[in-house]
Amino acid sequence: MRTPSTVAAALVFLLAAMSSLAADVTGTWTASFDTQIGVQNYTYVFKVEDGKLTGTAKSQFGETKITEGAVKGDEITFVENLDFQGQPLRIVYKGKISGDEIKFNRQVADVANEDFVAKRSK
Repeated sequence: MRTPSTVAAALVFLLAAMSSLAADVTGTWTASFDTQIGVQNYTYVFKVEDGKLTGTAKSQFGETKITEGAVKGDEITFVENLDFQGQPLRIVYKGKISGDEIKFNRQVADVANEDFVAKRSK
């Protein structure tokens, strides 16, 4: 028969093990993709700490801090708040991590929905 403290200890261990299974995206990633306004070249610099994603997104339109970032298992999400020609532009990213690639979908305000792949820089 298991005691409640043994079950609780096993549960804590299991939760700790699951959180360590989050994909490691810390580092630099690049992507080039075609959009309604032409080809965009991006460099993403990610840092993950306790499942929280921070970093920057840099393109020909400037560099912005990543907000609302998270990594859960092989899923990554974040927001880029870009200033495009003096207008604020919220871009929401959702992706699936697979080794040295992230398959992203990004929703650019209510204007466009774009799919692309980012690759880890080595």
